[in-house]
Amino acid sequence: MPETSRRGLLFGTAAVSAGALLTACTSNEPKKSETAQSNQPAADDKPGKPVTIGFAGPQADHGWLNAINENAKSRAAKYSEVTLEITEGSNDTAAQIGQVKTLINKKVDVLVILPADGKALTQVGLEAMKAGIPVVNLDRIFASPQAYRCWVGGDNYGMGLNAGTYIGEQLKDKANAKVVELAGIDNLELTKQRSQGFADALKNYPNIKLVARQAADFTVESGQAKMAQLLQAQKKFDALWNHDDDQGVGALRAIQQAGRDEFLMVGGAGAKSAMDAIKADNSVLKATVLYPPTMAASAIDLARALGQGKGIGGLAELEIPTSLTLYSAVVTKENIDQYLPTGFS
Repeated sequence: MPETSRRGLLFGTAAVSAGALLTACTSNEPKKSETAQSNQPAADDKPGKPVTIGFAGPQADHGWLNAINENAKSRAAKYSEVTLEITEGSNDTAAQIGQVKTLINKKVDVLVILPADGKALTQVGLEAMKAGIPVVNLDRIFASPQAYRCWVGGDNYGMGLNAGTYIGEQLKDKANAKVVELAGIDNLELTKQRSQGFADALKNYPNIKLVARQAADFTVESGQAKMAQLLQAQKKFDALWNHDDDQGVGALRAIQQAGRDEFLMVGGAGAKSAMDAIKADNSVLKATVLYPPTMAASAIDLARALGQGKGIGGLAELEIPTSLTLYSAVVTKENIDQYLPTGFS
């Protein structure tokens, strides 16, 4: 994935996917001579004091998860004073707990953790915080706010809401429009949030009805199998929302094999393959709703700021916020060139 700008903190905003500049602000304890300028952000391109960041990320068995790890590593490499202690990614909670404990014992300055299971890793997050190591909780949230100093992640409800609104606007003048939904893993809270946002958006369009829904498993194979079932059951519909671009690769295969093209498709997450298809405009895929893996780069920026006692440029506060929710922009052929550099493989 192309590296983001050194000073860009990507929040996935509608402007340029960069909602704020994470720059070195004044110290939390400014010297007297600096007090007059304490509300002015300084440039962030100069190295600060050395910071060791421990990163416990996921197993890279999915395009988005791999992009999370790559964003963290490439961002840390931009800072000469940052040392990244990265663990081998794991989806096993016990293994990940052990990895985080190892980082705590190494006395890293800050921890960035994308937990395999937020609830299961809450205790080790609390352990780190009690040891005086600030934790940046990435995406899957811990069960207690005391287990992290800052949370940064995507807006799953917003994904569904924006996907539904986009589809609603495309079909608002069509009588008795029908839509189908290819969801992710149903027992995950994020899937429930995405579906709820989608359902809430469609309430604003009484002419549109959700006629079918299938849950897949965020894999190409599951996407193809579940989409084939939807196509067989629904002989004609007007729009499809697919929660995940990885499983969307399989869904598109099933659609092409069935020779169906009477509907428009909206994807989810922002994979490069989806963006390429949108730009080519030669398939049913017309849009994707972002869930930016650049959040990992932002987490490194935040961890660096925490380790150096800085805040965020552009904000009056001396401390970084307790949470940052990324915006789920809708990417179409009209704005594809703006977002294409953020697409992940």
